[in-house]
Amino acid sequence: MCIIIAEAGENHLGDMEIAKKLIDLACNAGADYVKFQYYNAEDCADSDPEKDWFRKVQLDVGKLQYLYEYTCVKGIDFLCTPWDVQKAEDLFNIGIKDMKIASFHITNYAMLKTINRKAEKVFLSTGMCSVDEIDKAVKILDDVDLYLLHCVSEYPLPEEHVNLLVMDSLRKKYGCKVGYSDHTIGILAPIAAVARGADVIEKHITLSKTFFGTDHILSADAAEFKVFVEYARRIVNILGTGEKTITEEERKNQDFLRNRFCCKK
Repeated sequence: MCIIIAEAGENHLGDMEIAKKLIDLACNAGADYVKFQYYNAEDCADSDPEKDWFRKVQLDVGKLQYLYEYTCVKGIDFLCTPWDVQKAEDLFNIGIKDMKIASFHITNYAMLKTINRKAEKVFLSTGMCSVDEIDKAVKILDDVDLYLLHCVSEYPLPEEHVNLLVMDSLRKKYGCKVGYSDHTIGILAPIAAVARGADVIEKHITLSKTFFGTDHILSADAAEFKVFVEYARRIVNILGTGEKTITEEERKNQDFLRNRFCCKK
């Protein structure tokens, strides 16, 4: 199985109707989770060039609860990225048990400890992170079902920087489930990650690549995301179990094909 996370992120543009349509898009495509972000723009420095944008697209806990309840109706799981301890607590208080930790929060040890105490499943991105930083985070998150996501924090990410083989290194070093958080344009990289054995894929979604904002160009629209999910499910089926077996059809053909060109005595 490969878990598929549809990252709505900020692509709702601060419009709750668009947010609901993104949930519909993820659900209709067959994703397992749809993910949003939870922060307070006022925590950003006044010099931050995106502060006004964050004000426009931030979701308060009431809106997140509304979207969470909408996902429950639609039959898709809800995921969110909190930006501090209190926001993680807020999410737990409205009933959310699974949590996504963004790459730039991997050194927020207070938040990691809070999430470790209360979460069930945790998806941790590793973009911009050193091996030492990953080591410390993994040690803290020792009481959850942990998924480590290989990630390169470039937007958009060129294919030559994707480096999917890092998934193998993470799996070997930490012995946990691994995956890939994608920032490339298109769906080739996440499809390749599924074929490489990813346990989870995160891909941004959008209603239109022409919308204002930095993430839309690297996001999948409804048609593209549906194709990705379909291919991901088929690839998992094609990969199989890794155990060498003889199928029933092979057994039927075994004697016939082995003896087909043998000379009669």
